[in-house]
Amino acid sequence: MAAAAAAAAVGGPQPPQAEMPAPGLALDKAATAAHLKAALSRPDNRAGAEELQALLERVLSAERPLAAAADGEEAAAAGGGGGPGAAEEEALEWCKCLLAGGGGYDEFCAAVRAYDPAALCGLVWTANFVAYRCRTCGISPCMSLCAECFHQGDHTGHDFNMFRSQAGGACDCGDSNVMRESGFCKRHQIKSSSNIPCVPKDLLMMSEFVLPRFIFCLIQYLREGYNEPAADVPSEKDLNKVLQLLEPQISFLEDLTKMGGAMRSVLTQVLTNQQSYKDLTSGLGENAYARKSHEKYLIALKSSGLTYPEDKLVYGIQEPSAGTSTLAVQGFAGATGTLGQLDSSDEEDQDGSQGLGKRKRVKLSSNTKDQSIMDVLKHKSFLEELLFWTIKYEFPQKMVTFLLNMLPDQEYKVAFTKTFVQHYAFIMKTLKKSHESDTMSNRIVHISVQLFSNEELARQVTEECQLLDIMVTVLLYMMESCLIKSELQDEENSLHVVVNCGEALLKNNTYWPLVSDFINILSHQSVAKRFLEDHGLLVTWMNFVSFFQGMNLNKRELNEHVEFESQTYYAAFAAELEACAQPMWGLLSHCKVRETQEYTRNVVRYCLEALQDWFDAINFVDEPAPNQVTFHLPLHRYYAMFLSKAVKCQELDLDSVLPDQEMLMKLMIHPLQIQASLAEIHSNMWVRNGLQIKGQAMTYVQSHFCNSMIDPDIYLLQVCASRLDPDYFISSVFERFKVVDLLTMASQHQNTVLDAEHERSMLEGALTFLVILLSLRLHLGMSDDEILRAEMVAQLCMNDRTHSSLIHHIPENPNPKSGIIPGSYSFESVLSAVADFKAPVFEPGGSMQQGMYTPKAEVWDHEFDPVMVILRTVYRRDVQSAMDRYTAFLKQSGKFPGNPWPPYKKRTPLHPSYKGLMRLLHCKTLHIVLFTLLYKILMDHQNLSEHVLCMVLYLIELGLENSAEEESDEEASVGGPERCHDSWFPGNNLVSNMRHFINYVRVRVPETAPEVKRDSPASTSSDSLGSLQNSGTAQVFSLVAERRKKFQEIINRNSSEANQVVRPKTSNKWSAPGSAPQLTTAILEIKESILSLLIKLHHKLSGKQNSYYPPWLDDIEILIQPDIPKYSHGDGITAVERILLKAALQSRMNKRIIEEICRKVTPPVPPKKITAAEKKTLDKEERRQKARERQQKLLAEFASRQKSFMETAMDVDSPESDIPMEITTAEPQVSEAVYDCVICGQSGPSSEDRPTGLVVLLQASSVLGQCRDNIEPKKLPITEEEQIYPWDTCAAVHDVRLSLLQRYFKDSSCLLAVSIGWEGGVYVQTCGHTLHIDCHKSYMESLRNDQVLQGFSVDKGEFTCPLCRQFANSVLPCYPGSNVENNLWQRPSNKSIQDLIKEVEELQGRPGAFPSETNLSKEMESVMKDIKNTTQKKYRDYSKTPGSPDNDFLFMYSVARTNLELELIHRGGNLCSGGASTAGKRSCLNQLFHVLALHMRLYSIDSEYNPWRKLTQLLEEMNSQLGNEEQQPEVPILYHDVTSLLLIQILMMPQPLRKDHFTCIVKVLFTLLYTQGLVALSVKCNEDDRSAWKHTGALKKNTCDAEKSYEVLLSFVIRELSKGKLYHEEGTQECATISPIAWSPESTEKYLQDFCLHFLRITSLLQHHLFGEDLPSCQEEEEFSVLSSCLGLLPTFYQTEHPFISASCLDWPVPAFDIISQWCFEINSFTERHAEQGKALLIQESRWKLPHLLQLPENYNTIFQYYHRKTCSVCTKVPKDPAVCLVCGTFVCLKGLCCKQQSYCECVLHSQNCGAGTGIFLLINASVIIIIRGHRFCLWGSVYLDAHGEEDRDLRRGKPLYICKERYKVLEQQWISHTFDHINKRWGPHYNGL
Repeated sequence: MAAAAAAAAVGGPQPPQAEMPAPGLALDKAATAAHLKAALSRPDNRAGAEELQALLERVLSAERPLAAAADGEEAAAAGGGGGPGAAEEEALEWCKCLLAGGGGYDEFCAAVRAYDPAALCGLVWTANFVAYRCRTCGISPCMSLCAECFHQGDHTGHDFNMFRSQAGGACDCGDSNVMRESGFCKRHQIKSSSNIPCVPKDLLMMSEFVLPRFIFCLIQYLREGYNEPAADVPSEKDLNKVLQLLEPQISFLEDLTKMGGAMRSVLTQVLTNQQSYKDLTSGLGENAYARKSHEKYLIALKSSGLTYPEDKLVYGIQEPSAGTSTLAVQGFAGATGTLGQLDSSDEEDQDGSQGLGKRKRVKLSSNTKDQSIMDVLKHKSFLEELLFWTIKYEFPQKMVTFLLNMLPDQEYKVAFTKTFVQHYAFIMKTLKKSHESDTMSNRIVHISVQLFSNEELARQVTEECQLLDIMVTVLLYMMESCLIKSELQDEENSLHVVVNCGEALLKNNTYWPLVSDFINILSHQSVAKRFLEDHGLLVTWMNFVSFFQGMNLNKRELNEHVEFESQTYYAAFAAELEACAQPMWGLLSHCKVRETQEYTRNVVRYCLEALQDWFDAINFVDEPAPNQVTFHLPLHRYYAMFLSKAVKCQELDLDSVLPDQEMLMKLMIHPLQIQASLAEIHSNMWVRNGLQIKGQAMTYVQSHFCNSMIDPDIYLLQVCASRLDPDYFISSVFERFKVVDLLTMASQHQNTVLDAEHERSMLEGALTFLVILLSLRLHLGMSDDEILRAEMVAQLCMNDRTHSSLIHHIPENPNPKSGIIPGSYSFESVLSAVADFKAPVFEPGGSMQQGMYTPKAEVWDHEFDPVMVILRTVYRRDVQSAMDRYTAFLKQSGKFPGNPWPPYKKRTPLHPSYKGLMRLLHCKTLHIVLFTLLYKILMDHQNLSEHVLCMVLYLIELGLENSAEEESDEEASVGGPERCHDSWFPGNNLVSNMRHFINYVRVRVPETAPEVKRDSPASTSSDSLGSLQNSGTAQVFSLVAERRKKFQEIINRNSSEANQVVRPKTSNKWSAPGSAPQLTTAILEIKESILSLLIKLHHKLSGKQNSYYPPWLDDIEILIQPDIPKYSHGDGITAVERILLKAALQSRMNKRIIEEICRKVTPPVPPKKITAAEKKTLDKEERRQKARERQQKLLAEFASRQKSFMETAMDVDSPESDIPMEITTAEPQVSEAVYDCVICGQSGPSSEDRPTGLVVLLQASSVLGQCRDNIEPKKLPITEEEQIYPWDTCAAVHDVRLSLLQRYFKDSSCLLAVSIGWEGGVYVQTCGHTLHIDCHKSYMESLRNDQVLQGFSVDKGEFTCPLCRQFANSVLPCYPGSNVENNLWQRPSNKSIQDLIKEVEELQGRPGAFPSETNLSKEMESVMKDIKNTTQKKYRDYSKTPGSPDNDFLFMYSVARTNLELELIHRGGNLCSGGASTAGKRSCLNQLFHVLALHMRLYSIDSEYNPWRKLTQLLEEMNSQLGNEEQQPEVPILYHDVTSLLLIQILMMPQPLRKDHFTCIVKVLFTLLYTQGLVALSVKCNEDDRSAWKHTGALKKNTCDAEKSYEVLLSFVIRELSKGKLYHEEGTQECATISPIAWSPESTEKYLQDFCLHFLRITSLLQHHLFGEDLPSCQEEEEFSVLSSCLGLLPTFYQTEHPFISASCLDWPVPAFDIISQWCFEINSFTERHAEQGKALLIQESRWKLPHLLQLPENYNTIFQYYHRKTCSVCTKVPKDPAVCLVCGTFVCLKGLCCKQQSYCECVLHSQNCGAGTGIFLLINASVIIIIRGHRFCLWGSVYLDAHGEEDRDLRRGKPLYICKERYKVLEQQWISHTFDHINKRWGPHYNGL
């Protein structure tokens, strides 16, 4: 075959070589290879080289295989029938042989590896690989390590985390450019180049010849396989086909790279050698195939040029003209038009598109490099063409891995990086066209992050290949394809273009890889400096940023709701953050010191230019267009952040980088518009725009965005405010917030731009904004640590936070190299300074807390800053939450009992550059506003809230704190041109203006206003009016007019130099449309000053006259040391007092005036005339208030009622008496038990025709089966050696026993000798509430019709208890019975035991007919059906004859057994605690017994076989003999399980049972149990012990108490059993197994007591439930005696004797020796034949330990590392979602379709097999525990927490996790007590898919 294929290859156009005829190929390949190698080793090796070339030509010709793949007939012809893959395989075989030069390929690999100077790890991984990142060791933020290097290095105490790689990566261990050497692992620490011998020449000689051909062959395949995709058909399929065929070749190359450094350097030579590339691929020469291949390559190249009209540029560039740049401009302008951003008609219209294109393009094309960047690709080496095809094929994973595997070779790294940069534009084009842009993005970043994280490399490429130019240009080009006209401001004439956020490019984040590379290289100082120095680049970049300026414009819907809510805002925010803000932060991080001032000046300069262009382009004059807002102003933010940096770090003079006043006015407009829009959005004014507008408002302030969005905006406004005229600024604010009209003294006004219902919240918004503007110091002088602290305090005040949510909520400095990395030292130290850690707590009721941080008391006391909280809240409710927590703190610490106001917090001092900001507080406009608002609040004008007052006082206080100079006591008369306000206030200083009295104010009011009716005060005093001449108009026009005037002044001042066109006045928009005529002027008498208003306000707030008394009159000290803590927390009254005190402190005049005002007894406030309309609204308010109060009262009452119910119903430990269900036994006169129905509320007995039932939950349980007999809990396996075998579990032991019995004995008898239900037993539990069964049926009916999706399925009978909402699925009927009867039954009778035995036998003999068809009996039947259906068939059917009644019989008494055993476990495995059952009132055993007994009595045991007779009568010996003859014998009575016998006996009796019958049964069974103990003991001890006992016992046999002495009985048992073969067969090895205990009398007694104890416990529990007797509590050592006397086994007089002997409880019904010998006889006849089994059956292990879940290791990493790579035993794959069962340690695939069986996924299947429907799984990749219960599942939470006490679900943070023992205990407790259903709330159906 090989020969044929090779010969076929020769049949190409080239003539066959003479030296090697074709048959020669049939020789062994190895021989040929060896021959060639020898030939090449000679000094003159030309002949050998030619020979080799010829061979390679033939073997590695690419002509055949892919054609073969393409169409079948050719394949058959060319490949000689070998199929398409055969030829390639053949070629690969040849290559391997040739490389090895005749030796074995594996040996060759090993030889090459020996020369590997592995200083670098370089392991390449793909997406989803688990890797590590250590910030302590990393130099680059992208540093990552593979798990092996990480664990072998020493990272203790470092800040590291584990992460799942998203795009793939490579291990940096050993690379000192990326990480510190201290973090290298052991393997890569040694700089090993010195001690590695140099590579022998001949080892790799063949490789140097063979590999170029091989790689060329690969390239030819790639050329051949690529067909330009047709426009409509995506070509992925064809490409993938080609790639699949090439899989072996690429894998071969990949294997070569793994041979280590020696082979890599050969590959590097081959890949980068330009000569051999030229020789092989030029496409010249005689080989037609090579020519064709070269043509395909050229076509591919050409088609990859821009497919847009820019194509012509490719040709344009060849003319060597100097005008390239102009050419570029035209080309682009054309492109801009044709890309469909503007109408095509615009293209000719010079002004339109061309102008736009030009303006933007000219800047771009100032670099003539662009064209070549975008369109010219020339390949000079294999590497370049390989990368080209890699891109063409959209980065196939295998190729990427190969290219990356080569990176440890330094030479290759440089060459590859240059090649990558050279192809950068081409990558972008391919990415844009790709259908799989997501995968492709990941693969691109996988490569680029390896190249650009290395600073040295990045610098080199920047210098040599213009990396920065390329990147910026490519980004610009990319965004150009999706530009649209901006509609901001001037829709018709706007020349500005913005990106369209609806385009796929933005929506799918396609630009992400390019931007991420750009951010990555900007993190290197050397590169960033190049960028900041290059003016051309900066211009281009600002151009790029301006594409985002004003994107995603929102227009307020005024009429109807939008039909379609666009979600483009996600794309817009992501784009601004990633494409604009992050590069900005990258640049800022390099502008930290004085020497970098120049950079800042550059950026600021071009930023302002871009902004000016933008204002021009959108035709902006002075008013923003109404009802529009864009949240995206990246240019403003660049400008702001560079200003901030300049002042903070570079000591630049702020004024030197600020523009003129006019520009500042423009700059402030749009950020201010955003602030006003935020208030509008929160006031629901944008509600017709849908939810998305709220989403934008939230995103804008959200922690990831705030420091790139709202913070720069506020800072920019602060800068503008500090430099502009304060009156102008303040009036602009109120105008933007549309509340100018509200600021009038009149009681009524008309707002022309705002609906009345929005006024109040907009006013709050405006005032809050001013407070934030004036108090925020984030960029105005706070240090980084102070900022961090303030942010942290704000977050902690809103809510207690986990460590990770703090890191998440605190705006991180977005540039990773900045130093404030969350988790860094400063973060932790600040955190410990401001917060206390609350360790995770576990409420037994379920919700598990995580470790939380809560603010320290002193933080609440001094640092709680409401302003910061308001700034940082995404949801308004968080502000409320912070205030509530603050209130609670004050109440608790006794600082303030009432409802406090937000505290006033002292601010850090302002940086000197921003001092101007405080002028806002000292301008008349603001004082007028404050005065007006105080007046309105005092007069109770509408619409003013406490919040408004709070903010007004806050502003006054800020003003007092920041008053400029100590004003002199003489009034400084202020002259000057500004006469406008003099009527209001004399000067600008708040301190003096506070005391200024204002007498009259002229206001414009609607004619209906009450003020108009008053007499004008003019008549009274004309002179006073004269003095008011110009004051009247101040109020109504001042704000707006004032602003216009100022603006005009500034404009004129600026434009006088350059005679600009006079701008149109746009202000007419704002005049009130048609509402002016109704306004009239009125004059109000006020006669107040701010101080007097404050004092009156104090009276109003406190509700008392003259409540304010100046404190300094009593205590002059106050004025000297004013900081009085008493004023720091409190409500409005406190605030007013604090302000008055500060005012008095600042000036003596104020102090005097305050005293004067207080001296005058304040006249009562004049009663307002109330109009009818107002009265109506007042009444309405009052009525509302009353209704609200009523509702509150009702709710409170309801809540308290509910609370008291919950306390009684849920309290587990409360005494029994308060639950009506309990049947009390105290008063005999009560005739019947009374039950309350929780549905209809009636009480009454349960009757035959209207039975009552208990709400119960039936569930199958395998908890019992998990008990083991050793104390050491099993550990979860974490290595291959540790495996868990289930043979020692209780379930397994019982299974073995039953099958052993069934092998040798009669089936029906076997099924009476044991219990089942260790696995899949049915556990019944109740919440204790009862209901009528007919009520329950109608309740279920209503649930069925209720379409709400509940967490349970009504069809399966599931419901929740109507009262306590506990989960349930059945109703257990209560048996009608009276208590009196009960009392009679309990009276002790004096009958002898023999009589009682007869009675029991008779009662059992009576057939139990089922009661007549009553409702009760029907219910009993249906509940029995429910019980059966609860568990799977395999857990019910153990009989050999399917469906035999014995099965049901066994199942029923086992249900009782399961419930008793589980209750015992819940009590901790013993009854020492005694008392009423912890599950007391919740126990339903009594009712359950009735149901079971009723059904069991339907099956009568044939009296012949009733074990009762064997226990109580001596039978004739013959009988048992007979049985053996014709069929399998009965099970010998000594093999019976005594507890099972007890339940059978009791359930066979008619109910209710008499107490003396019960005691009789127990006594009889105890004799059997004791005998079994003796027999087991005799089997356990060795021959010597036996003979000794036999001897001692025989001596005492004739004493009076012989039947109650264990020695006598033991010796008798030994004697009897010695007759058979039981003891004989003991080999020597047997002795060794049983530990050689010396059996002392004490140890024997202890053994016997332990043997019997379990039975006594179960029996006592049973007695407790049947007869309601309390269990006595006792010490552990006396448990046996206490229980036996409680059960009536101990004779009463026995108490005296001291050492307690268990045998004294025996009460033999017939002579002991006779009956024992009868029982032993059965054993002997069995052991005749089966001695081994006979012995095994006798030793029963009754000492099971409590069940436990597997023990987990301390550190989660041990579990993770072992299991996340482990293969599944079923499908042998590594599962995507591995999980492990915490009960038995089985490893399973969660949701794995691979392991699905009969439509059940593996976890669900396992939960049925291992836990009978309950499964507890640990999800390895998520660290969470998932619970499966039947058809539902829930996420339980995690038992592994990090150092800060919190879970890490899905291992997102990847921090080390440690076991939380308390949580694990809670989980185990819920498993054992079967309370998963009740405690966990979030259940969902799993549809068998887990």
